[in-house]
Amino acid sequence: MVSLRCKMIVKSELEKLGLHFTIVELGEVEIREKLSAKKQIELKAAMIRYGLEVMEDKKSMLIEKVKNIIVEMIHYTDEPPTVNFSDFLSEKLEYDYNYLSNLFSEVKGTTIEHYIISHKIERAKELLIYNELTLTEIAYKLHYSSVAHLSNQFKKITGLTPSFFKNMKHKRLIAHENL
Repeated sequence: MVSLRCKMIVKSELEKLGLHFTIVELGEVEIREKLSAKKQIELKAAMIRYGLEVMEDKKSMLIEKVKNIIVEMIHYTDEPPTVNFSDFLSEKLEYDYNYLSNLFSEVKGTTIEHYIISHKIERAKELLIYNELTLTEIAYKLHYSSVAHLSNQFKKITGLTPSFFKNMKHKRLIAHENL
């Protein structure tokens, strides 16, 4: 689950199935009762209908927790981190960062750092499209040390400068108005 909408869907489906939960967070659900085989099948089917997956493997769950922490940090938190991200992840999940990093790379085929950068660039693209913040404000919001650093990573990932990306959107809007 990577959005508040997903959380609402999961809560609703758990209630429909008569399941009592203590936690429904991004990527994590804690159900009070032991699930029968029938309820497990019903739950999995309900989640699949919404494109969600029920995971029971500890390593897969840990990877999902890492991903959800990253998504939450980039998309839903404006506060700059008070510690570096590797320390933050280690403290939050109570695992050594090297273990988390190696496991993530092994399972996802990319590093945690690249996953973070990819999400930051996607968030930057969203913010550029909304056109409510300057590039300086976007760089600050996404915890970049400078506009140049953001611009370099943006170009490396997308092949475009942030300004060119923003202008493409503007040109498309003008073209649509002329139809």
